[in-house]
Amino acid sequence: MNITIRKEVPGDVADIEALTTAAFLNMAYSSHTEQLIVNALRDSGNLTISLVAEAEGKIVGQVAVSPVAISDATQGWYGLGPISVAPEHQGIGIGSQLMREALATLRQLGASGCVLLGNPNYYSRFGFQAEPSLVLADVPPEYFQAISFNGHIPTGLVSYHESFNIQA
Repeated sequence: MNITIRKEVPGDVADIEALTTAAFLNMAYSSHTEQLIVNALRDSGNLTISLVAEAEGKIVGQVAVSPVAISDATQGWYGLGPISVAPEHQGIGIGSQLMREALATLRQLGASGCVLLGNPNYYSRFGFQAEPSLVLADVPPEYFQAISFNGHIPTGLVSYHESFNIQA
């Protein structure tokens, strides 16, 4: 299967929403608001990066990246997620391709670093690791991970955009 990674375009919005809904439908840890979060980030102008994976003219994956605030006032950090892959296309590397391209795009933008909430066994392959100096409230620290692009890890409480608080 030939996968193309590209920036989202306005005509992708409905497909991204359907994809994200399907990707998280059977995930026990999901709030099932991921598609609403992506839409709210887009609507508020805080969807810094939105990349889609396309196969045979169909969107089969998407990754969202948005700015985060750190209580020590460090600038240039972003949060990656949600990242979605269509259930029938999971496990074949589409998520990895989206991750690599999102991180490369952040580096091109001059970002200082990126955080995410997820399985450390999966995300460590991209250079993410738990950083005790960065805290996301009410989350087990091993699941909140960071990667620095400039060698500096800030210290403080991390806050995602208010779009992440959206209710279904």
